[in-house]
Amino acid sequence: MLDQVLASLPRVADPDLLVGFETADDAGVYRLRPDLAIVQTVDFFTPIVDDGWTFGAIAAANALSDVYAMGGKPVTALSILAWPGANDLEDLQEILRGGAEKIHEAGCLLVGGHSVTDPEIKFGYAVTGTVHPARIRTNAHAHAGDVLVLTKPIGTGVIATALKQGIAREEHVRISTDSMLALNRGAAEAIEDLDVHAVTDVTGFGLLGHAREVAMASNVTLEIHASRVPFLPGAVEYARAGALAGGLKNNREFAASCVEGSSEVDDLLYDPQTSGGLLVSLPAKEAAALARRLPAAAEIGSVRTRCDKPIVVR
Repeated sequence: MLDQVLASLPRVADPDLLVGFETADDAGVYRLRPDLAIVQTVDFFTPIVDDGWTFGAIAAANALSDVYAMGGKPVTALSILAWPGANDLEDLQEILRGGAEKIHEAGCLLVGGHSVTDPEIKFGYAVTGTVHPARIRTNAHAHAGDVLVLTKPIGTGVIATALKQGIAREEHVRISTDSMLALNRGAAEAIEDLDVHAVTDVTGFGLLGHAREVAMASNVTLEIHASRVPFLPGAVEYARAGALAGGLKNNREFAASCVEGSSEVDDLLYDPQTSGGLLVSLPAKEAAALARRLPAAAEIGSVRTRCDKPIVVR
């Protein structure tokens, strides 16, 4: 639906707009001078954990991730807040504190924000980063023959849903939370000097939704081996128990028509992620170098010449 709406918007040609919304990339990039461009993104959502500090910090890590995926360095951030007027201000203070501390961990400056009164809590950030125009990472240049590498396990959506349903084990929630709190800065630094062809971060559209965007933007087919995809502890168990996030159905409706094949863990391949890892398309030799630098990264598939469908699941 959003694709159709965006397609109807007027386009303004500007040679300095290096990445716009045409390829559904993670952020926009605008060139200020030959050696400097800015990276801009915004993301916010409702609480996915019970603790205020943790929610704020995850929201910050999630927003910062888009800048890392584009090869940029976060510089400034503006907070976005929807808050019920009568709610506990101590909870609000913890959310803002958690977000600010994570923003500062990234070496980014919090410079302000905007809030509105709303019955449903929402929080996030608009982040601006910088990048050299020659070093921009996009989702649009995956090559046939590339290897696909995922830098974090998936399953945060089903674990958050299991938590709401009261069936998630404490250890599983802790591991999932730690994953969401981890900045993608380390992964971005690990690929900085590699011959990377395409990058995206895996967030709300799930693994297959974001893979679809890479495939469509690059005019290739991504072959994903479900057995190689790393899952957070408990994720498979909770998915089988029916702890499916509300956004999962939307993700399936969005991407399923572009997918050939299926697997026993299909629900998790569509599971909406929060502060997920990077999905990287790069030559096999470079993937080996990445594996040495980032042992937690997993090779989950490959890139093929465009077939009937943009995505093939094995």
